[in-house]
Amino acid sequence: MTSKRETILATLHARLQTLPAPVLRGEVLPERIPATGMIILRDGKPGEPEVTLSPLTYFYEHRAELEVVIQAGTGRDALFDALAASVGAVLAADRTLGGLCDWVEAEAPEPVDLPIEGAAALKAAVIVVILHYATGDTLV
Repeated sequence: MTSKRETILATLHARLQTLPAPVLRGEVLPERIPATGMIILRDGKPGEPEVTLSPLTYFYEHRAELEVVIQAGTGRDALFDALAASVGAVLAADRTLGGLCDWVEAEAPEPVDLPIEGAAALKAAVIVVILHYATGDTLV
């Protein structure tokens, strides 16, 4: 039996597959970044739930993370912005992930430029995606 948390994260990962850049889940950043960039979905933290007792329900604001990475000699800013905007468009297209969540929203990224000796620089950021959902069991 798959937990609601895993079902939501798997659905988010599947939705992100429509983006122009490859989207991995829980992987190590590879040595080579495709020209279109790369996104790695990290499961993040479900946080401390709010609880109601009748019926027993746990309300989570789960903070998943998307590591967005662009590697380019020029045009990194525009490429990063386009990829981040496409993430936003995927999330805005269905804010409930098909009814699995009450609401899905992303926080604004804080990109950084990372110079790489002997290679094109990276522009990277973590985009936190907040998944609001309720479940009757913390493990299921």
